[in-house]
Amino acid sequence: MFKEIKSLDEFLVQKEENAAVLAYFSTDACSVCKVLKPKVEEMVTTAFPKMQLVYVKSDVLPEIAAQNSVFTAPTIVVFFDGRETIRKSRAFSVGELQDEIGRYYSMLFD
Repeated sequence: MFKEIKSLDEFLVQKEENAAVLAYFSTDACSVCKVLKPKVEEMVTTAFPKMQLVYVKSDVLPEIAAQNSVFTAPTIVVFFDGRETIRKSRAFSVGELQDEIGRYYSMLFD
């Protein structure tokens, strides 16, 4: 389940306290984001149960988006041990994302 981020401090705490974090950056105007978000959520909860899901509304919290160099929606940034490891923007497949996450996830949790 996605946890909606309300502040920069909350975002930083999530990255610090969780070994694996998937940050989903979106805007209310993004129709692709609305379709993609539940697919990403299902994939992560099924395949990567130890990964924390966070949702950032880039139009509401532009400082978080800017600090993470996110200028388009949707953008997914995956952090392992607080470091950005994977970044996907605009057009990408959920399967491709799952394969990339799987490589790092298995090293960290298996």
